[in-house]
Amino acid sequence: MRDEPTTLVSRLAQLDQKIAISVVFVAAMFMTVLDSTIVNVAIPAIATEFGQSASSVAGVNVGFLVSLAVFISAAGWLGDRFGMKRVFLFALALFTVASALCGLAQSLGQLVAFRVLQGVGGGLLTPVGMAMMFRAFPPAERMRASRVLIVPTALAPALGPIIGGLMVDHASWNWVFYMNVPIGVAALAFGALCLREQRQPGVGPFDLPGFVLAGAGLASALYALTEGAQKGWSSPLIVGTGLGGLALLGLLVVVESRTEHPMLDLSLFRNRLFFTCTMVTVTSSAGFLGTVYVLPVMIQKARGLEATDSGLTTFPTALGIICATQLVSRYYGKVGPRRLIAAGLSGTAVMIALLTQVGPDTNLWWVRAILFVTGLCLSHVFMPSQTAAFAAVPLPRMGAATTLFNVQRQLGAAIGVAVLGSVLSGIGIFTVTPHGLQPQYSAYHWAFAAAALMAAVGVVFALLIRDRDAASTMAAPDANSTPVAEKAAGAR
Repeated sequence: MRDEPTTLVSRLAQLDQKIAISVVFVAAMFMTVLDSTIVNVAIPAIATEFGQSASSVAGVNVGFLVSLAVFISAAGWLGDRFGMKRVFLFALALFTVASALCGLAQSLGQLVAFRVLQGVGGGLLTPVGMAMMFRAFPPAERMRASRVLIVPTALAPALGPIIGGLMVDHASWNWVFYMNVPIGVAALAFGALCLREQRQPGVGPFDLPGFVLAGAGLASALYALTEGAQKGWSSPLIVGTGLGGLALLGLLVVVESRTEHPMLDLSLFRNRLFFTCTMVTVTSSAGFLGTVYVLPVMIQKARGLEATDSGLTTFPTALGIICATQLVSRYYGKVGPRRLIAAGLSGTAVMIALLTQVGPDTNLWWVRAILFVTGLCLSHVFMPSQTAAFAAVPLPRMGAATTLFNVQRQLGAAIGVAVLGSVLSGIGIFTVTPHGLQPQYSAYHWAFAAAALMAAVGVVFALLIRDRDAASTMAAPDANSTPVAEKAAGAR
């Protein structure tokens, strides 16, 4: 009996790395993605707790966003230099501890500071975890890996408003942060026992100019994009941070193109497949996440329903994504990423466009049906684009590629919120009538039209994808399957 714990530990240490990395990364992704949406629901309660207005506590989200933008650029280098397992577990531990500290915060200043710490952990977790996944799975099996990744990225944003509403209504805002702790501790213990170190030899020196320019540029640009609609695009702060961020990012391109070991390896964009897939990610994230941002506002402000109701209305999107994942993974190799992504984005654009017909008397089950089909379409975008993007990326550059990919995804999300938020504020969500303020649905309709247009732009990039470039990911993963790489080599 005395040897049983030792036997268990040794068995965990010998666990297949594909399983070990998948379990730990899914748990970490679910926790971090959920946190980014669940906190929004708790903002009014936090403002009341500290005697502030809801706009005054914007730093709770801004601090997280800015620190995430600063450290996401360094994730690839840190993982290659100090070991993927070590950096990933450090980031996971930091995020978990910061979550506990957020729940214990006694002042708004403390809460913002602890959210900054959360952002540091979150900025490192996703790129490093994704690099571990794609190094563990050979190209022919990466669709299977994407099938794993889609679960937290689809479920967490949909569950956030529901869980957040329940926590705030029946417990307190503190539990929005406390709920991360048991998930983080379990993932940390499992990862410490099961993960094996991945280290990249011959890593160059730390690119300090690139880190400073990337961090400051991304933080400034993302701040301007996310806060511009609320503070006003003519605000000196928004104009200053926006133009300053663009100037820093422009300087970053010049500096990194002349650096032997750049922090952000922009030369990866010379890879046509990687570039087109990242642009698909930018446009699809902008259209979809912009829609997810506007829809709860319409349900709560125009229809007068609760946050939980809006969460239950948007939840079918996640169900649609998860339901279609099995089908996509089965015919990805036969159809190829080009046609799958183009068809998926076309369907997404049509479904979002249908939301322009939603009015005050529209049955919400009609909205839920549209969102479920939207999820079915998006599964044909997210999985194939993420799988194909890294098909031609060599393993030594995987850390840099996943970092750049996640930077683009963050920019896409910020652009979607900025554009649609600006449409709402520009038109106005209320109109003055003799009977008082009335919801102005045209603002939401124009916002949904803008989101549909962004998804449609993604179709153009999807059609630029060449299936033969992604042939290695289309090959059958086992000996009994019919290889399709040769067929893909002749595809457009």
